Amino acid sequence: MSAPAPVPASPPLRVVIADDERMVRTALRAILTAEPDLEVVGEAGTGAEAVPLVRELRPDIVLMDVRMPEIDGIRATEQILATLPQPPRVIVVTTFENDSHVYDALRAGASGFLLKRAGADELVQAVRLVARSDSLLFPAAVRALAAAHADGRRQAASARALRGRLSEREAEVLRLMAAGLSNAEIAGRLTVGAATVKTHVAAVLAKLGVRDRTQAVIAAYECGFVTPG
Repeated sequence: MSAPAPVPASPPLRVVIADDERMVRTALRAILTAEPDLEVVGEAGTGAEAVPLVRELRPDIVLMDVRMPEIDGIRATEQILATLPQPPRVIVVTTFENDSHVYDALRAGASGFLLKRAGADELVQAVRLVARSDSLLFPAAVRALAAAHADGRRQAASARALRGRLSEREAEVLRLMAAGLSNAEIAGRLTVGAATVKTHVAAVLAKLGVRDRTQAVIAAYECGFVTPG
């Protein structure tokens, strides 16, 4: 009997780094390329350079500095997500976590943020987690940002209107997402299968008109569906 065919390895996650400091880009590249499942395919020193580079290379993940010359990370994120049919996931890299610029970047479509002082292991795990998209990156920090900034940026939709679009189970899933639970943790809490949770999460994202769970959580806070505390 012949041996079973080997299972092909998944291709590495392709990453673009956008930061105006060369030393930061060099350090990030060194950390990421040391991992067999991660590949840095390009670097940009400004947001203006990042947008066409991402369009050309089509990476899976972009590490995006918030404050850059010419075009900052917020506008660059908006342009990337608006112009690509299957855009990458963006992780904002920042010095200060409780920053309105970080919140603006998340509202623009970034999937999470990472502090520049983060360690190598934290950086690598953040890239992998955001690529999987089955849980929030640093959920406590995202909730803190939403609690601090959402009140001043209320969307037109009310909590009642949002509840009207969601089924009872979908509303429950959204609350658990906002609490920072992963798909596996939600499945355990609701005593349902992981595939069922994935279906509910997809329905929530579609009904809210958002791309991922980070934007779903922000929308839930901004319309008052979820309140701080």
